Amino acid sequence: MRDDEILTRISALVTEEHDLRNRLYAGEVTSDEEHARIKELETALDQCWDLLRQRRARRNAGEDPDGAAARPAGEVENYRQ
Repeated sequence: MRDDEILTRISALVTEEHDLRNRLYAGEVTSDEEHARIKELETALDQCWDLLRQRRARRNAGEDPDGAAARPAGEVENYRQ
């Protein structure tokens, strides 16, 4: 996945998160449904940002950014910001 594709995916996930919060406010989903999906979205966002950082780091080191790979959710969820 190229950088622009990752950024497009990030944008789509953020849009979905905003839409979901609006749907909760409108009473279209329950708070449990919203909470479960938000957790999934946050995990996917963490994975996307991690992959983008890997690609940029590889590029800055003179390596092929296509050698970067998405890491498992459990791994990126435990990173400290």
